[in-house]
Amino acid sequence: MKFLSRYRRHRFAAPLLLMAALAALGFTYSVATAAPANNSMSASAKSTLIAEGQTIFLKGCSSCHGLNSEGGAVAPSLIGVGAASVDFQVGTGRMPMQDMSQQAMRKAPLYNEEEVAALAAYVASLAPGPASLTNEEITWERDGNTADGGELFRNNCAMCHNFAGQGGALTQGKYAPTLMGVEPKHIYEALITGPQAMPVFSDKVVTPQEKLSIIKWIKAAESEPNLGGAALGRVGPVTEGLLIWTVGIGLLIGIAVWLTAKAR
Repeated sequence: MKFLSRYRRHRFAAPLLLMAALAALGFTYSVATAAPANNSMSASAKSTLIAEGQTIFLKGCSSCHGLNSEGGAVAPSLIGVGAASVDFQVGTGRMPMQDMSQQAMRKAPLYNEEEVAALAAYVASLAPGPASLTNEEITWERDGNTADGGELFRNNCAMCHNFAGQGGALTQGKYAPTLMGVEPKHIYEALITGPQAMPVFSDKVVTPQEKLSIIKWIKAAESEPNLGGAALGRVGPVTEGLLIWTVGIGLLIGIAVWLTAKAR
C-alpha cells in the first residue's frame, strides 16, 4: 500500500494504467471472439440445414403456405411462427394435410426427424419465433411437481382436454385431442405456440417451471392403472352411470320384446 501511495502521483502512473487497461480489454475481446472460429462450422452447417429445409418446403408445403411462406387462401403465413410450431405440427404428423378445412389430427409423421429439423430451421430463419425443443431439454422428471401440475392443468386445460387429459369436444365440430402418449417436447411446444383452437400460454401466464409440472402430471396420469376396469375416458361416474343405464335398460327392453314375441 505504501508503494502504491508513493508512486500513484508519478507522471508515468496514468499512462501505465491506461496501457494496462487497454491490454486487459484486448485480452478479454480476443477470448470473447475466439468462439466464432469454432462456430464457423456450425454456421455453415446451419446454412446447409436451412437450404435443405427450404427445398423440402418448396416441394411439400408451398402449394398451401405460398412460395415465400406468406400464406394463402387455405393456409396461414408461417413468418414468425418459429421452429417450435413447425416441430409440433410436422413432428406430430398434423402437417402436411390434404384438407385444410378439417381439424389437423395427430398421425404418423410424413417426414423423419432430420427433415423436420430442416423445415423448422428454414421457417425459423424467416423471422424470430419460439424455438423448438428436444425431450432431453425438457427436464420435467427432475424439475416438475406432480401436485402443482395437476392444479395447473385443472385450472388451465381441463375445460377442453377434460380433467384426465383424455380430450373432449369443442364447438363447431372441433375437439381437444387426448394428451396420452404425446411426447413431452410436443406438449411444451403446444403450450408456447397455441396450435389451432388452443390459446398461447406465454411464460408470463404459465412459467417454464409450471409447464414442466403440467407435463409431469400428464405423464403421471398416463401411467396411472385402471383399477376399476375400463377407464371410459376417466370422466367419472356420469359416464359410467350412462353406460350402465344405456346397456342395462337396452338389454331389459330387448328381453321384454323377445318374450312378447315368443308368447305370441
